[in-house]
Amino acid sequence: MGTALTEKGISTMNAIAQFALAASLVLGVTSGALAQGTPDDGKSAGGGDCAKNAYNCIATANLLPKNDTVWMEDMTWMDVRDAMKAGKTTVIIATGGIEPNGPWIKLGKHNWILTKNCEALARKMGNALCAPVVKFSREMQIEPRVGHMLSAGTISLEESTYEALMTDIVRSYKANGFKQIFLISDSGGNEKGMTAAAAKTNGNGTLVAWIPEYYDYASVHAMLVEKGYAKKGSQGSEALHDDFAISTELLAIDPKTINFEERQKIGKATIDGNTLDKAKADAITKEITELRVNKTLEGIKKAVAAGGTVPPKAK
Repeated sequence: MGTALTEKGISTMNAIAQFALAASLVLGVTSGALAQGTPDDGKSAGGGDCAKNAYNCIATANLLPKNDTVWMEDMTWMDVRDAMKAGKTTVIIATGGIEPNGPWIKLGKHNWILTKNCEALARKMGNALCAPVVKFSREMQIEPRVGHMLSAGTISLEESTYEALMTDIVRSYKANGFKQIFLISDSGGNEKGMTAAAAKTNGNGTLVAWIPEYYDYASVHAMLVEKGYAKKGSQGSEALHDDFAISTELLAIDPKTINFEERQKIGKATIDGNTLDKAKADAITKEITELRVNKTLEGIKKAVAAGGTVPPKAK
């Protein structure tokens, strides 16, 4: 029996070795093909060889009508190429996060707000496109858990991972030929990584800068108080990772993001002592967006004048 087991073991080991060898050969061929890719012959684009199909050629005309969007993920490569030729050589890279926002708001809060604000900013600039919103951020220490990581569902990147992610996204757009790349964040944990990524990639024909002016919820709250939409000193009074401005913006975007109907039923459709009002949410959100876009534009002008990131003044 011992001999039989030994022979069976050897047979099994041989089978495993043969499978591993075959897999390595397949992977080797595949990885080699991927690494080689289409050569930069000055003619090919679109993920293929120009010589094999005219739709892979850089100069081939776009047969589709003009795509009226600022979101590159909703464009074909020809759409982006044509937008750049028309002068849209600026990219806005926005990062949010997946994090707890009190008992009422769903985890994607920052990402939905950035989707609204990046589009508004790009359209007002006129020469900008939006990168896909980066939905992951540097939240807090993963292990042992602290802060946001104590809440189920939170995703946190290590500082080095986040910085590397942002750096490679910027490098990709630089390689594509974009001339200005601006980084904005709706979450405070992203600021260090954005600053580092911008510093690493700025220059060589492309201006790259983090714009701190975008992340200014204090000014938003002050505006809401001034206009009578919110109570003075109410921001964060309920000690939740939420406030009236954010809840109102999300109410305008989609009531389901803050569980609005469910909150109404249980008498919780308030935040920081301010009642959430669906009828007023659109108008209030329009003013919040305008304020944040204008502040960001001020920051962009400073960065352009300085040739890079202008750090915020110490408070």
